[in-house]
Amino acid sequence: MSDVSHTPATEPLNAPVAARSSTLANLRRLLPYVRPALPSLIASAITALIATLCGLFIPLVIGKIIDGPIAAKDFSALWGPGLLMVALGVLEAALFGIRRVLSSRPTMRVEAKMRQDIYCRLQSLPMSFHDKWSSGQLLSRAVSDLSRIRWFLAFGFIFLFVNLVTLVVGVLILLSLAWQLGLIFVGAALPLVVLCIFFENNYRLLARRSQDQVGDLATIVEESVLGIRILKSFGRSAHLGRVFLTQAAQLRSTELAKVRVIAVWWSVITLLPEIAIALALFFGVQLIADGTMSAGTLTAFFAVAVMLRWPVDSIGWLLAMLNDAAATSQRYFEVMDAEITVQSPGTPVPLPPKHSGAPSGEVRFEDVRFRFADAKPESPDLLRGVTLHLHAGQTVAVVGATGSGKTVLTSLVNRLYDVTGGRITLDGVDVRELSLPDLRSAVSVAFEEPTLFSASVRENVTLGRPDSTEDDVLQALSVAQADFVHDLPWGLDTRIGEQGMSLSGGQRQRLALARAVVGDPRVLVLDDPLSALDIHTEAAVEAALRNVLARTTCLMVAHRASTVMMADQVALLVDGAITAIGPHSHLLATVPAYRKLLTTTMPDEVDEWSLATAASGSIELAEEQR
Repeated sequence: MSDVSHTPATEPLNAPVAARSSTLANLRRLLPYVRPALPSLIASAITALIATLCGLFIPLVIGKIIDGPIAAKDFSALWGPGLLMVALGVLEAALFGIRRVLSSRPTMRVEAKMRQDIYCRLQSLPMSFHDKWSSGQLLSRAVSDLSRIRWFLAFGFIFLFVNLVTLVVGVLILLSLAWQLGLIFVGAALPLVVLCIFFENNYRLLARRSQDQVGDLATIVEESVLGIRILKSFGRSAHLGRVFLTQAAQLRSTELAKVRVIAVWWSVITLLPEIAIALALFFGVQLIADGTMSAGTLTAFFAVAVMLRWPVDSIGWLLAMLNDAAATSQRYFEVMDAEITVQSPGTPVPLPPKHSGAPSGEVRFEDVRFRFADAKPESPDLLRGVTLHLHAGQTVAVVGATGSGKTVLTSLVNRLYDVTGGRITLDGVDVRELSLPDLRSAVSVAFEEPTLFSASVRENVTLGRPDSTEDDVLQALSVAQADFVHDLPWGLDTRIGEQGMSLSGGQRQRLALARAVVGDPRVLVLDDPLSALDIHTEAAVEAALRNVLARTTCLMVAHRASTVMMADQVALLVDGAITAIGPHSHLLATVPAYRKLLTTTMPDEVDEWSLATAASGSIELAEEQR
């Protein structure tokens, strides 16, 4: 497996991809989520439109007042128009309040549904997907990005519609009041259409780049927090700080580029209406002087024109919001479109029932081959024709040099990865024919690097077996020699910090081991889970673990002599192929490669083997083999 984090969303090739995917196409993909909220959003848009039109008609009332009661000096006639203006103002304010209520709740449900779906998708996607994506990119898509979509739906989408309709209605009113002056505003609006296209193309790429850079920045922050002990221990906080500042500077540069695009756009949409108003004022005064227009009509015309400034000025901002939402949609569906290659079959085969009191969990590797999906075509398979038989109740240790494929081999049993050739069976059933819940309930795993969650000790231990009883938990803790939990402030209910950082490495490993053995699994997969334990604790854990291994099948990766001694059989894995298998003493005596490996990686192995053979009464065999 590659140790280098790969983030497709930030590769240089991504920019052309973003350009090929249109804004409307990206937004159209949100329709399944938005459809339940459409009635409320449409009602909110209509409410906002009516409110805006109420404000737009107020200048017409003012024009009538100037040409009517004021021109005739009949001030008693002001009551009717005055009350009408007040009513329009009150109605406008009330409708805007109703609009917010109508749009807020359904858009929050859209955001919640999208967040729920992407979380479930992330849980369903195979490990090969998570190997390629940095956690910061995934976090930004599942958290901050979705707020942009909600904000666009609740505000941007509604007012983009409302302001465009308002502009059309406003221009029609201007043409009806004075068509000569209205044509000036129509002429000023035409260049805006061309500028909108130019603005949209430039801003869309910058919006996507900005969101990707936010994801990269989130990755650095997450890694610096989770790895704070390492950074402090090696004095590298300043180094990662410089990396963070470099990434932050790149994000700042992108955001400033966005600001420049918006600034140019707003300058233009501010300047053109000002020029139109100046020209209309010049010609309007001439029309009044010629007697072809009344002062009230001119006043109403300019009052409507001024009220149209907000719809015009907001177009750039709303288009920016639209492009942000489109880029967010594209990023969201990059995750949702990822293929789920490891999933339950359409018609799963049930596991044979366990026999009471008898060990179960026969595992067979039959000509198993494996290679990562992103491996170079010319590179060899990581596993090449592995054939291995684990009898029910048998413990088999896999040993091999670094990079020989031991961890991948153990990850195939519960389908963290799928084989690319051959098959693995559990009690005679191909693991790919079992439902994933059944398979992962039958196969428990303890990794060398334990992962704990911000939850209580009990919740961490019962993570895979939530129906475990108190006795099951206590027994599992006893097997793992994790009695230290009883000395914690609240015992089993004590919440351990994120990643279990409040515990030592050995304590975390013991809790992870307890999590693996609780519930009496059919198959136990141990990837060197005792590496952080001292020799005395390790011996106590191994002694207790032997009782568990007597009634379950165990496949363990061994890096220590004492771990090898627990196995019934030992398989030597060399460059992805098993070259020898048999009892430890037999391999040590007859397989030079095995003996060399132990001498290199386990220098105390000869002494351990001598003690074991002497204790079993095989002194003669030992002498002969020496």
